[in-house]
Amino acid sequence: MKRNYYLLSGLLLLFSLLSGILTSGISFVGRVGVNTFYKNYRFFKTWWQAALVCLILFVVVTLLLYWIDKKFKGSRRVLLLTFFLFLFLVGLYLTYSDFRNALSHRWLGERFHLGVYLYWIGFCISDLFFLTTTPPSGIADLPATTEEL
Repeated sequence: MKRNYYLLSGLLLLFSLLSGILTSGISFVGRVGVNTFYKNYRFFKTWWQAALVCLILFVVVTLLLYWIDKKFKGSRRVLLLTFFLFLFLVGLYLTYSDFRNALSHRWLGERFHLGVYLYWIGFCISDLFFLTTTPPSGIADLPATTEEL
């Protein structure tokens, strides 16, 4: 399958928008905690700020994966991208485990949890995009003559 960067960008934009909306749905107890103790996380209370943070993280991770895709070839490329996919899945599991075991995180609410899970799912989608699609071949995609234009 050929790469469609517009599709990837649209998916990541949609995931960041959904994540921002969901993470802004912090429970009442979670809002009290953010307002009193965890002031660094106030951006989670406003949907567009949370979505912007998520989008910035998606762009940084996607640019890192793009660099890996361009820098390495063959089995090394596949190995590195697979390692990052494994890392993202471990991060998703650890986040899930933390949300289930830490009392202060449990009180944030399920909507917030779903929003944070979308961060990791977006990272996995970006990684799978580079892992499963073929890069454009460059000159081979150009028409052979001017008549084909």
